[in-house]
Amino acid sequence: MTTALAAPEVKRLVAELDRVEADGTFTGHACLFGVEDLARDVVEPGAFRATLARRGASGVKMLWHHDPAEPIGRWLEIREDDRGLFVRGRILTDVARGREALALMRGGVLDGLSIGFRAVKGRRDARSGIRRLAEIDLWEISLVTFPMQPAARVASVEAARGLGRDISAADLTAIIRRAAALFHPER
Repeated sequence: MTTALAAPEVKRLVAELDRVEADGTFTGHACLFGVEDLARDVVEPGAFRATLARRGASGVKMLWHHDPAEPIGRWLEIREDDRGLFVRGRILTDVARGREALALMRGGVLDGLSIGFRAVKGRRDARSGIRRLAEIDLWEISLVTFPMQPAARVASVEAARGLGRDISAADLTAIIRRAAALFHPER
């Protein structure tokens, strides 16, 4: 009996882009550890260890909105750090979609990263409904417009600071949960 591989899952998170260099190089976090997303998943530290050892950065594709027909660059470095999955990549400006992505990133319009993966080891808490992912088979990381945590954009934090107050992690979590309830009232 043969079993088909499960379809890849997608997680959209904030890109947390520091800046985009002249050559199209940028850094960010494609996944944050211990942060519940709108799909009620929490990725645990070490979840990417096996896939990164097996594939390395060159084996993980950089795509435009998860479209396998639209690679837009390459990952130069992917590693786990204390916060999550740190990435450093370069947009290829020889590709039309790469030029578009770079312009949108530099303009502050495109700031989302999203991982495409297959869950290898995870468990769902029956009481809370939260799925804790202990091992992930990472296939690709995409630049996206709408990350899984829509209120956790760098721009949202900057706007709140402009109003004279800082947003704490707890405040952002509350905002994200309220936003999730608007889109998924059954949860």
